[in-house]
Amino acid sequence: METIVTALFAVVVAAATFFAPAHGMYRATATFYGRSDGSGTMGGSCGYGNLYEAGYGTNTAALSTALYNDGQSCGQCYLIMCDSSASKWCKAGSGVTITATNFCPPNWALPSDRGGWCNPPRAHFDMAQPAFERIGIYRAGIIPVLYQQVKCWRQGGLRFKIGGFNNFQLVLIANVGGSGSIRSVSIKGTNTGWIPLNRNWGANWQCNSPLVGQELSFAVTSTGGQTLYIYGVVPFWWRFGMWFTTYHQFDY
Repeated sequence: METIVTALFAVVVAAATFFAPAHGMYRATATFYGRSDGSGTMGGSCGYGNLYEAGYGTNTAALSTALYNDGQSCGQCYLIMCDSSASKWCKAGSGVTITATNFCPPNWALPSDRGGWCNPPRAHFDMAQPAFERIGIYRAGIIPVLYQQVKCWRQGGLRFKIGGFNNFQLVLIANVGGSGSIRSVSIKGTNTGWIPLNRNWGANWQCNSPLVGQELSFAVTSTGGQTLYIYGVVPFWWRFGMWFTTYHQFDY
């Protein structure tokens, strides 16, 4: 009997060690920025601009270097929960799913455990204040969290915005579901074949071809590996700065 109990105890300890802190979840910290209405979070290094127009609202966060991945994480979704086992400032049992829309840069003037929260190699989320207050108490300032990347669920389809000027186009793709982020993009005008785009910065993709006055189609591949062909989403009369919505959405 003693042997069985000892073996059972060993299994339990091993399981607890393997799954700690929880299945697929990792430890990080979180702070907040952007005022109580989230207005200070508009814009950001991913380039989404107005986050309501982009489909993301105020459940957003800036990611530290360890998570941001040079902008390739823009649009990804993370389930974040305050770690109530490590802080009294948690709202117990609550969680929030945020979208990565910004970069939290390192502050090399401060140590990583005393204000340099986004210094490598720390995993840190600087959350929009409304999102932070769903899981933590405002007075805390910073809280320990558990997080995991999750599938993004969006209302409606992908959204495209064409920026730039003359023969230089910046294509912003937002409201991305599934994996939330984009691996590759190609564009096709009425008078062209498929033209591969290069990531310029954040969620913006660059094209240097004369496409003004042409109807535009896109082939977009998510980081999950799904490719969508979206034909004629941008009409020939498009102007720089305009948004165009679709009914196409990623599953993964």
